[in-house]
Amino acid sequence: MNADHASGPDPAASRLDPTGELREVVGDCVHCGFCLTTCPTYQLWGEEMDSPRGRIHLIGQLLDGAQPTPAAALHLDRCLGCMACVPACPSGVRYDRLIEAARWWATEPATAEPVRGLPPRSARQRALRAAIFATFPYPARLRLLLGPLRAAQRTGADRLLRGTRAERLVPEVAAALQVAPGRPPRRRLRRRLPEFVAARGQRRAVVGMLTGCVQQVFFPQVNSATARVLASEGCDVVIPAGQGCCGALSLHDGRRSEAATFARRLIETFELAGVDAVVVNSAGCGSAMKDYTDLLRTDPAWAARAEAMSAKVADFSEFVAGLGLTATRHPLPIIVAYHDACHLASAQRITSQPRQLLRAIPDLQIAELPDAGICCGSAGIYNLVQPDAARQLGARKASSVASTDADLVVSGNPGCTLQIASALATAGTPKPVAHLAEVLDASLRALPARSLL
Repeated sequence: MNADHASGPDPAASRLDPTGELREVVGDCVHCGFCLTTCPTYQLWGEEMDSPRGRIHLIGQLLDGAQPTPAAALHLDRCLGCMACVPACPSGVRYDRLIEAARWWATEPATAEPVRGLPPRSARQRALRAAIFATFPYPARLRLLLGPLRAAQRTGADRLLRGTRAERLVPEVAAALQVAPGRPPRRRLRRRLPEFVAARGQRRAVVGMLTGCVQQVFFPQVNSATARVLASEGCDVVIPAGQGCCGALSLHDGRRSEAATFARRLIETFELAGVDAVVVNSAGCGSAMKDYTDLLRTDPAWAARAEAMSAKVADFSEFVAGLGLTATRHPLPIIVAYHDACHLASAQRITSQPRQLLRAIPDLQIAELPDAGICCGSAGIYNLVQPDAARQLGARKASSVASTDADLVVSGNPGCTLQIASALATAGTPKPVAHLAEVLDASLRALPARSLL
């Protein structure tokens, strides 16, 4: 399972970490084990090399010049990148930096020749990732998939595959059919969002709004609700029509060059918008955009611009709670189970603000989930490239939700919404899953609770 040590230091290995920063991070780990209880894959399998501590050891070996092995690559690939171990670490180890580097070595080994990166993934895995990244960051292409996916769901193809030899042969296809959104919700947006939504009442801020890729295609009603809530709280909302992908999925998979290209385009788009803040309603996107400073720090032409952009980015809940509530809330007599998205709670350390906003709604109750800090199994593209592990984690999350009296699950990330809704349906305990913005919007507009259910 471990990478095999080469005889003596490998000079090429230093090219993996030219500044020594990664080696320093590895050295910060004192192997205390506080990370073990927070790690989803360690909880699943109890395997040391599938824990943050074990993966840090593997990465340290690679930096020391060890020969990479397929087993080492497997353990690193099975990490969700949920970052739950980062806030749990008493030594402040930046595990996120290590796993992002390891994924870069596996995904873009040719960029660091003659450095020996991790062994290349299988042809099947490379083809799957190529298809994902040729589609998901491009909303127009992603929309083309909706018809075939829904047709397959209507014919029951997802259910027919379950437990069959075909599912074992093509688990990625079965996973895609299972987590894809079903019929369009009644509250789906019927028209394209305008490029400008004026503040209601006194203007308190001018904000840009990210529409995202998965969010705008699968959940456009969330963007509509986000714009209405911001306008109700006194924000002029600028929604640039030409905005593209933020690069979050690419960054999460180690495709740093691709992520940097997307980042530069988005930075330029929002620079031209001239806004005070950029509000993001997807936890994964917000986390990536706040990390633009690191992503582009070695690019002299973009480093300062990236830092300025990252400083303006705020999660929807973070921004609204920080702005202060002025609009009138109307009662919503429902019980909601709030799900902490990993890249909101662990990466951005945002946990109190969403709950603060929910508690401000009259008659609404929050049911806290058992094991709330454990990932649901979505994790970017994880539920497509590691479907078995994602399915197990989804089942755990569904069981946690089912143990509450919640009428509705609330999330702040589209991937989590898809994963949890699918897991609940598979477990035979279906419940609606909504974004925080939709719940706030329903309260502000005095809509009945059934509009969310």
